This record gives sequence, C-alpha cells and structure tokens, in this order.
Amino acid sequence: MKHCAYLSMDSLDGFFSYDRLTFEPLQALGWQVEEVSWRNESADWNQYDAVVIRTTWDYQDDPPAFMKVLEQIESSEAQLHNSLELVRWNLSKTYLKELEEKGIAIVPTLWDQKFSPENFRGWAKSLEKQELIVKPVISANADFTYRLAVNTSDVELEKIAPDFQQRPFMVQPFMKSIVEEGEYSLFFFGGNYSHTVLKRPKRQDFRVQEEHGGKIEAVEAHEKLLNTACQVMEAITPQPLYARVDLINNQYDEYVLIEVELIEPSLYFEYCKKSPGLFAQALDASTH
Repeated sequence: MKHCAYLSMDSLDGFFSYDRLTFEPLQALGWQVEEVSWRNESADWNQYDAVVIRTTWDYQDDPPAFMKVLEQIESSEAQLHNSLELVRWNLSKTYLKELEEKGIAIVPTLWDQKFSPENFRGWAKSLEKQELIVKPVISANADFTYRLAVNTSDVELEKIAPDFQQRPFMVQPFMKSIVEEGEYSLFFFGGNYSHTVLKRPKRQDFRVQEEHGGKIEAVEAHEKLLNTACQVMEAITPQPLYARVDLINNQYDEYVLIEVELIEPSLYFEYCKKSPGLFAQALDASTH
C-alpha cells in the first residue's frame, strides 16, 4: 500500500471540497490517502510516497511559510505535486506575462505596486472601461479583490489603498461576460483533459467561487473553448499532475485566459463522475 497526503489547512469550515471522492479510486490502485494541514509542524513527510497540494486555501496569508513547507516536502522522500518548480512559477499571477509572450491571449492586465486615486484614474484611461478589477498578484478566494467603477470617489479609493500597501497587484477591465455568460474552468490530469464546469456569480456579485454564492454547473467544452485550454497547457512545462484553466469570453467570441491554477484549485470532482478515477490514474502513473 502506497501512502499519499493531501495538503490541506487547519479547518475547511466554510469551504467546499470534493477531494474525498478520489479516495476510493485511489484505494483501488493501492493508495491510502489522508489530509494533512500544511501548518502541521509535526508532519513527517518521509512517510508518504506522494504529497499533493489540495485545499491550502489560506496559503496567501503567509506565502513564505507555505513555500518553506513545500521546500521541506520537496527535499523529503515524498514526491510533491504539483512540483516546487511549478508552484514557484504559479504563485504570483505575473506568470500571465510569460504566457502572453508565448502567444496566449489573456485578459488585458496592468501591473503596479502603488495604489492611489491618481494611478486609478490612469488605469481607467488606459483600459478604457467603466469598471476595473483590482487584486493582489498573490491571491486566492477573491481575497482583497475589488470591482471599482471609474467614478469611484477619491475618498473610497483611499480606504482601499492600505490593502495594497504591501501587496503588488494587478488591474484588469471588468469583463461583463463574467455575469452574462460565466467563467469556464477546464481540468487536466496528467496532461489529459477531464471535464469542464461553468461558474456564475450570484446576483449583484462578480465572484464565482461557491464560498461567495457562485453557481456551478457541468458543461461540455466546445471545440474553440477546449482548443484554447489545450494551447495554455502546451505552454506549461513541466507538465503538472493537475491543472485548472480558467477562461472567459472576451465578447468577441474569443476565449481568453483569466488564470491557470496549479497550486490549490478546487477540481470540482462532484460535477464529473469519471473525474475522480482519472485523477487517481494520473497520480498513480506519476509515481511509477
């Protein structure tokens, strides 16, 4: 029997997780799985054959400590998924610059380190949109993510500024299709396509996560959508055990990349019956 740790957090209260659906298919392949908090200082990583980063949805609160734990796992006898190399690359959303240079279409993005009303007016003029999204380059769960109208008062902007005083951030136009059509997430295990879900925010919101009231449904990925996601996957090396490619319609009937999640994405096993088995097979194959 091989042993695997799913890296998690101290408490998943308030979060949705479907990872336990993979326990049975992994057991059928000779794996025993347990969930271990990444903050568990007494964990012995040498007792595992594999450690898979799963529901570490608070890592953005202390990225250096999180990376230190991953370095310990990487240097142990366990095989870390996704690899430390990929995590370092994916940790900051500045990786989008690299993918764009490789020909991947992304949501138009500005990068900055100083949040001020004056700079905000400049971003709005540059992006030529009535609403902007501002979020940290290291983020999860839509933490410190703001949807701001171009006529937001200086007083309101000054209230937000402290959130970005120590956080480099990115600025994007608010894409209306996020509420009109939704955000597509396509999943790949071991480089092979598994399934797709469509995420829509609740009424009067823009955040698609279930924790914020977002609605999720399984959908079939049409050719253009799948081809775009495959192009993203081809631009990533080394090949990850799992990946979630988030795409959105740019309202010109083209799909552009919001982000590719290689660290701790929800993989929505609940929405595709075959997906837990496909994940289990990919994990098992990766250790042979």
